[in-house]
Amino acid sequence: MFEMSSSGTESILYSFRGGADGEYPFAPVIAVKDVLYGVTEDGGGATFCDNGCGTVFELTPSSSGYSEQIIHTFQGGKEDGAFPQGLVPIDGVLYGTTAGGGDGLHVCTDSIGCGTVFKLISSSSGYAETVLYRFKGGADGGEPLGQPLDVKGSLYGTTWWGGMACSCGGVFEISPAGKERVLYRFKGGTDGDGPVAGLINVNGTLYGTTAQGGASNDGTVFKITTSGKESVLYSFKGGTDGASPQATLTNVNGTLYGSTTTGGGTGCPKRSGCGTVFKITRSGAESVLYSFKGGVDGSRPFAGLANLSGTLYGTTYGGHRVDRYGTLFALTP
Repeated sequence: MFEMSSSGTESILYSFRGGADGEYPFAPVIAVKDVLYGVTEDGGGATFCDNGCGTVFELTPSSSGYSEQIIHTFQGGKEDGAFPQGLVPIDGVLYGTTAGGGDGLHVCTDSIGCGTVFKLISSSSGYAETVLYRFKGGADGGEPLGQPLDVKGSLYGTTWWGGMACSCGGVFEISPAGKERVLYRFKGGTDGDGPVAGLINVNGTLYGTTAQGGASNDGTVFKITTSGKESVLYSFKGGTDGASPQATLTNVNGTLYGSTTTGGGTGCPKRSGCGTVFKITRSGAESVLYSFKGGVDGSRPFAGLANLSGTLYGTTYGGHRVDRYGTLFALTP
């Protein structure tokens, strides 16, 4: 866990050790007052998963820095989730998704369950977890990989697996009582295939991306109403416009911004480009703001963008030295 000033000064808040304190924090961190909450996809010590089934942690500021505390360790199996993907706070309760665990232990691609939706409630004795829904990997979907979205107390999200016969994923709603409603099942054609990212809400309409599918099978940007009407705003072509978007979109004054992990047409000769940052209007007009070149410039942006006073900040998975360590970048208007 690190923090970075806008001038590029980095400081480490906490270094994970693996084991009981967790490892591999992939998802975004959320702030509730002065406390930071996040998840680690692995670690925690549960024996059901080879490297642990993941944790939920909190980082509390103190005079000597930040102290970490594990507030839940996932156990995997049918009763609990495994591999948490993100959190969202609603009225003092933490809600989240896991990509594994729950039902469908031999249905989804990881063979250890199709994922769950859970909540964590704080009390004087600690945090108590309740599993709201267990995905079965069939028509209801499976393996939710994106961070959940709160819309008027209900949770909305995407599943990478399940849905129709092609198992191309879908969009779901979970009520506070744990009842699931499938809004849309992707068919794997021009409508999209395999949503990895979460959703955003812009004036009551939900927007998201699929990593595959579309006119050229290079991914899409789509919108969907809460009643389940889906339409594709843009299909990536895999060239200079980018390919395979896997990050949640960012809304800036009604215009949507995002990244693609490949495409862009520059650098990274063994892949089809090093990725892009793009913007798209809600009517579907897309334009590329930047194409990564690899090396010290960075490559393969997987995470979403942050808007701070009109400047976009993000990370790349590759880049810097021998395309290994990644970068944190700022993109001005």
